[in-house]
Amino acid sequence: MASDSSATQLKSDALMEQMKQHLSTDAGKAVTKKIGLVYQINIAPKKIGFDEVVYIVDLKKGEVTKGPYEGGKPDATFSFKDDDFIKVATGKMNPQIAFMRGAMKIKGSLSAAQKFTPDIFPKPSKM
Repeated sequence: MASDSSATQLKSDALMEQMKQHLSTDAGKAVTKKIGLVYQINIAPKKIGFDEVVYIVDLKKGEVTKGPYEGGKPDATFSFKDDDFIKVATGKMNPQIAFMRGAMKIKGSLSAAQKFTPDIFPKPSKM
């Protein structure tokens, strides 16, 4: 049974779209200026390591792109399940707790990883 992973609609896709818009605002530009790092975020529909969708959140250039990083090595790479990423990005789950529970995996610089907080994400708009 072939699974077309591109057909999987991740909740994170919508969040990344908001992030893209956010980075073009003044608040977003301030984040880029403050952080100046490149993050790779691997988001899995159900299980970390499987069918992951790769996003680059480039807080040097202020861009969000889909697919592996072209500019060398990201400063830190995170792996999440879709639901857990949403929880961390919206501030419902503390990144340290996510990491200790294995809901978030980190590769790369830990000091870079520590700057990855819900503050870099747009506040979820109230519907």
